[in-house]
Parts: sequence; C-alpha cells; structure tokens
Amino acid sequence: MNYNWNWGVFFQRTPDGDAFYWQWVAQGLVWTLAVSVVAWMIAMSVGALVGTIRTTESRFLVRFGNAWVELFRNIPLLVQMFLWYFVIPEFIPPLKQWMIQTEPAYAQFLAAVLCLGLFTSARIAEQVRAGIQSLSRGQRNAGLAVGLTQAQVYRYVLLPMAFRIIIPPLTSETMNLIKNSSIALTIGLAELTFRSRELGEYTFNFFEAFTAATLIYIAIAMSANRVMALVERRVAVPGYIGGGK
Repeated sequence: MNYNWNWGVFFQRTPDGDAFYWQWVAQGLVWTLAVSVVAWMIAMSVGALVGTIRTTESRFLVRFGNAWVELFRNIPLLVQMFLWYFVIPEFIPPLKQWMIQTEPAYAQFLAAVLCLGLFTSARIAEQVRAGIQSLSRGQRNAGLAVGLTQAQVYRYVLLPMAFRIIIPPLTSETMNLIKNSSIALTIGLAELTFRSRELGEYTFNFFEAFTAATLIYIAIAMSANRVMALVERRVAVPGYIGGGK
C-alpha cells in the first residue's frame, strides 16, 4: 500500500478561515489536559478519602466505601459519561439551568471531569485500601501507643507509607485517565480526539490526523509516567520499598 502523507494539512486554513488546522489540534490538546488534570485531582481526593474509610472500624463507613467502589467500577465509563451529561442534570434543576445558560463547552467539561474523576476515584480507593492494609498492624498500634488519635495515625503514619507503596498502580491510573479523557468526545467536548476526527472529516487526511493524536497521547502519557517515576524515587523509604534501593 502506497500512501502519500500530507503533513502540510496542519498548516491549511480551517473551513471558516479563522484558524489553521494545527490550532484546532492545539485547542483540543488544551481541553484534554484540562480535563485530565481536574479529573485527576478529584480522583485522588475522593479516592484517598473513600479508600481510607474502608479501613476504619466503622461498619457504616466501610459499607459506604464498598458501595461507592462497586457502583463506579461496575458501570461502563461511556454510560457514566452519558448519565452525567444527559440524565443527572434532570434531577438537579439548578445544575440543568446552569448547563442551559452557560457555554456548551463548559457544561461538557464539567460533566467530563465529574465522570472521569469519580470513575477513577473508585479505582484509586481500592488501591489506597490495599496499601493501608498491606502495612503491619504494629505501625497503627505504635502510633496509638505514643498518644496519636486515629485521625493522626492515618495522617502521619499510615497514609504516607501507603501512598509510597501504591505509586506504581497510581501511575497506571494516571495514564489511563489521560487516555480515557477521549471519551469526552461522545458528549461533544472538542478535546484532542474530537478535533482529530474533525480534521479528518474536513480534509480526508485521517491518517495524518490520528497519527498526530496518537503521538501526542503517547507524549502526554509518558511524561506523566516519568513524573510519577521521579516522585517514586524521591519518596521511597530505603530498605522498605524496592524503589529506594
């Protein structure tokens, strides 16, 4: 198969003449990064909280945490995206009114970050729970013995060690979240995949459009991987975690 690559398509003007196609791709990249960063912050905050309460002695909190994880892990991500954008606002009138009055892109952005953030929080919660429970019971008892409260034991003893242990799976979840952000195109958010498809539809240069998108996704995901690897090396406890050797 002989295919004549046309990379110059990115420097052609869009149909409305107001921009070049490379600017469309750049705008899509900005939305992808924005969705990924905000969703990651939601996922880490909620996931850490839910994962922690699942290791407490409160049956109610443990059951709530378990229900949270099972709910978000067992509904397909695409279905959750549609629920957040089309269904849930119908039950929250102020939210629906805001989504009607605001720019569509902002409404789509909010739905995307909530969907991705909460979906990923369930996976992170499971990792945080496993990280805490992998620590010896003696660490909790030692914290209580020196006069720390349960909350202080979690804050100063258990969570710092647990997060060091689970950095590798957190790295995978971070990379997955970046890739999952492409699902936002299904509700109309003009992120990277949306713009690449749009470029292909206007110019019929689908190979160039999606090759560029693929390379950009690889660059973003690998950058996140390297950052997390650096964090893992910096916070590793020598003699306790493999990365510290």
